[in-house]
Amino acid sequence: MPVRLSTPEGMFAPVPYHHVSVGTGTRQVHVAGQIARDAEGNPVATGDLAGQVAQALRNTARGLAGAGATFADVVRLRFYLTRWSPDRYGDFIAGIERVSDELALPRPLPPLSAIGVDYLFEPDVLVEVEAYAVLD
Repeated sequence: MPVRLSTPEGMFAPVPYHHVSVGTGTRQVHVAGQIARDAEGNPVATGDLAGQVAQALRNTARGLAGAGATFADVVRLRFYLTRWSPDRYGDFIAGIERVSDELALPRPLPPLSAIGVDYLFEPDVLVEVEAYAVLD
């Protein structure tokens, strides 16, 4: 397998993701930021962070699949979240959990960052997800 996830001893745990990933494949897949839109570009889950996280991850899975990859090949996820505050963490995790089985998300997740930003693509967008995968 071209991706190995780990959390070396002495790193902060428990967290819902690994701290380190090693990709040994030669083909890289970079999925551009995905937001909560359906195939026609219509907003999904307006005002609902958990719902938008779930839909953005579904769209990310489609992007990965288009390159022959799955979340098992992902070495890094990056989430951009508008109006972020620690009290929204539960909704963020709920969105991930909502699609965890559906999308076969690894548990723990690959290394990830959750970055608070002022705004994204359009005013209704609460989250954007980028994925980086490695394939042989």
